[in-house]
Amino acid sequence: MKIVVACDHAGFPLKNVVIESVRALGHEVIDVGTNSAEAVDFPDFTKKLGEKIQSGEAERGVLICGSGIGACMAANKMKGIYASICHDTYSAAQGVAHDNMNVLCLGGRVIGPELVKVLVPAFLLAHYLGNEDGGERLARRVAKILEMEKDS
Repeated sequence: MKIVVACDHAGFPLKNVVIESVRALGHEVIDVGTNSAEAVDFPDFTKKLGEKIQSGEAERGVLICGSGIGACMAANKMKGIYASICHDTYSAAQGVAHDNMNVLCLGGRVIGPELVKVLVPAFLLAHYLGNEDGGERLARRVAKILEMEKDS
């Protein structure tokens, strides 16, 4: 898979750990910045990440800001982007498996590098179960989310 990674200045200290974790699983990384701890606005980098997924250039993304909240809110404003803050492995995997989440948001000032090393694999190794036998309930729910997106 191609995975796009983006962060603001507060997420920058964890960016390389995220990239290493993605590559350790054999995935290709598309790094859209930022590339320093100099203050920047997270919506700018969130948009770059979202556009890579919208265009099909990347299948999933990992987005890091200070708390994970602002970047998550911005990402969810983009069509086709389904982002969530996950600071535990259960949520990181289940968000994909049940809800077809495609962007993992992390708080660079909330978690440390060791947690990143387990969250990223939990997110990337998970797959959406709505396409499998018995996944009708999950698919129905995701379809309702897509309808909400169309109506807004």
